[in-house]
Amino acid sequence: MSSDLPSHPSRRRALKCLAFGGAGTLFVLAGGVLTPVELALAVNSKDKSAASGVPLFLQISDSHIGFNKEANPDVEGTLKQTIDFVNAMPVKPALTIHTGDITHLSKPEEFDFAAQLLSGLNITELHTVPGEHDVTDGPGAEYFKRFGQASDNKGYYSFDHSGVHFIGLVNVMHFKPNGLGSLGEDQLSWLENDLKARSSSTPIVVFAHMPMWTIYEPWGWGTGDAGQAMNYLKRFGSVTVLNGHIHQIVSKVEGNITFHTARSTAYPQPTAGNGPGPMPLTVASDQLPRMLGVTSIKISRHPLAATLSDTTLA
Repeated sequence: MSSDLPSHPSRRRALKCLAFGGAGTLFVLAGGVLTPVELALAVNSKDKSAASGVPLFLQISDSHIGFNKEANPDVEGTLKQTIDFVNAMPVKPALTIHTGDITHLSKPEEFDFAAQLLSGLNITELHTVPGEHDVTDGPGAEYFKRFGQASDNKGYYSFDHSGVHFIGLVNVMHFKPNGLGSLGEDQLSWLENDLKARSSSTPIVVFAHMPMWTIYEPWGWGTGDAGQAMNYLKRFGSVTVLNGHIHQIVSKVEGNITFHTARSTAYPQPTAGNGPGPMPLTVASDQLPRMLGVTSIKISRHPLAATLSDTTLA
């Protein structure tokens, strides 16, 4: 995956690039603390301390099956490498969450190939939300045909696991004029009702595709009506909001709400405002470690607090 080399790097090289840390994030629950652990560390740690506790869930994002340009002509291989990382873990998480752009052009054959690859995960429970690339036909017929059952074909839904309340939201179906994502009145009303019966001490994990705060409006990196959703969530002592879409780690904390975007398993994108717009970014191999790294998120019950730190691999 280098602009200095021919545009068809070997599968081995592409997978070696992934091993720098772009595979995904494992979330574990131990002692009331929700913590993400880089997959490579969880697999390779000799004392396994990085993966101690009860595995909770794995987040992967932006697989873009069907993409074949210079930034990564083997996205299938890098997703397979992510799956190999997970399957090599001594203790598997109970859930996998994919935060959108499973495919690149929402073609049936792309979904079929993605499903074939994801079926290789030794984790029985998969939860998804669509990215804009998964619904290029507008109504998202192929996406909902495969992943609509959990949400009654609405796309948004919730479930509970290990004392944590998970909420999947859809913000790619109705874009605002400036390109920002949108939840819409029906989904916001559903969210308000879904949260009413929850104790404020319940840890909440929200997952969607586009960022749930405005990172960079000129590129549409945000959700126009996310503020209303945050109003419903702010009474909870611990809220973690996970997104994909921008193919890089950007995070912030507002009160008890921690926002965090994920790396892609396919290719990086430029940082906000750096270049003409969001697009696949081809980088020299010696620069790749500077764009990948280790992220640590901790959500504790006593006291309820969120802490996030990032370290690059350079």
